[in-house]
Amino acid sequence: MSATTSPKNRAEATRARIEETAERLFRTMGYQKTAVADIARELGMSPANVYRFFPSKSAINEAIAERLLGGLVDAAWAIARGPEPAPERLAALLRHIHTQHVALFFSEKRMHDMVTAAMAEHWGVIERFIHSVQGAIRHVLMDGMAAGDFAKLDPEQTARTVKQAVLAFNHPVLVEECMSRLMPEAEMAAQAEQMTAFVLRALRPDAS
Repeated sequence: MSATTSPKNRAEATRARIEETAERLFRTMGYQKTAVADIARELGMSPANVYRFFPSKSAINEAIAERLLGGLVDAAWAIARGPEPAPERLAALLRHIHTQHVALFFSEKRMHDMVTAAMAEHWGVIERFIHSVQGAIRHVLMDGMAAGDFAKLDPEQTARTVKQAVLAFNHPVLVEECMSRLMPEAEMAAQAEQMTAFVLRALRPDAS
């Protein structure tokens, strides 16, 4: 039996198909309205067969959320490791995180529901995402401190403070709350830019 047709590879391929089908249904039907039976029907298999690979719909959601958030983290680190001066990279990084969360609400409302469910059911996935984003912020801060663009501060504590400063513009639930109060997207983006400018001013060596 070749490696490409081994039981392990077949199982991984089936898990991938289940994830892809579930994500498509979550996007079209919504997370709450999609049942394991719907996923199984789309795949032409029984729900029992789906349960062989995932113990629950929640477990499928966890795998999808980890993959999607992993993509956001990869993009964040690509910005953090870029060639631009640290202040420009930090602004771009915070802007990227905000625009991705707003896009999740406006363009992918049903996917927003999926991420919200993951926050309630699989905090470990969300915690790893937050930790990775904070690490990217810390990386930029350390570069800026070394170059003299930022004041010499504790990188870990400062990264955590920066993350908290922009939390209202990035937390899925808080973004949803703002949107439900009919705050225009442009207004929220402008406020996020103002907060980023405030953070950058506070980080300058001569800020005190």
